[in-house]
Amino acid sequence: MTTLNAQRPTLNQAAPTAYLLHLADNALILGQRNAEWCGHAPILEEDMAMANNSLDLIGQARLLYQHAAERLAGDVRAPRGASWPAGAITEDTLAYFRDVPDFRNYTLLELPHSPPLVPAGVGDRDWSVTIARNFLYSALMVLVWERLQQSADSQLAAIAAKSLKEVRYHLRHARDWLVRLGDGTDASQRRAQAALDWLLPFTDEFWTASGHEAQARDNATGVDVAALRADWDALVNEAIAEATLTRPAAVQGYVSQGKQGLHSEHLGYVLAEMQSLARAHPGATW
Repeated sequence: MTTLNAQRPTLNQAAPTAYLLHLADNALILGQRNAEWCGHAPILEEDMAMANNSLDLIGQARLLYQHAAERLAGDVRAPRGASWPAGAITEDTLAYFRDVPDFRNYTLLELPHSPPLVPAGVGDRDWSVTIARNFLYSALMVLVWERLQQSADSQLAAIAAKSLKEVRYHLRHARDWLVRLGDGTDASQRRAQAALDWLLPFTDEFWTASGHEAQARDNATGVDVAALRADWDALVNEAIAEATLTRPAAVQGYVSQGKQGLHSEHLGYVLAEMQSLARAHPGATW
């Protein structure tokens, strides 16, 4: 973190801890989901690409959790779950010892790799779902990280500069694959369209208000995500058109609230697998 801090003069403003956790949780949960392709990707090159994508995201999460842990260390109001081990709050504490309601990631990122009601025999991993999700999220984060480089929180600004380089690659990779699937065979186009139809409604959560985002926006440490919607739409619409896919019509209904701590049933399974070893041996050193 010393190297990152040296890239930008120290400023006095600090990003809200909940905002840092929101950004970190997004990266961690998607990194965990993408890592599930290790050994299962359609070709060896993509197996390695998805593993590297996961490592990038988990690296981003680590930096953000470290920053949040520094803030929480002196905050007596910090939420301490009964399962948290005694001692200093660390990046591992924040990743492995918080429960489902404590996480602030978008619901989109915790969903499984296949749409609901998948026919028997199709399998539990649909490459088009993973590609569509990575594209929709990366299109947002390119815009977020770009603007967070100007954050009044110097440490967050440095993390943003590093993360932007990585997410630009993630976006290019996912976009190329989306076009390849959509403009490919009848079967690949059908599956890519089904993935978009399922996932796009979850992106409505991007634009809903939350207290931690509003606080970060108001003290100049965060981004007004709602103001990015037109730019995000342009990125998404251009790729969908090139892929010869159709953007599903907007449907008014329930908007997911993962960033408010209200999650789908899927996050519990993700955390159970990810956290089981640390919780079985709390306080252990590795």
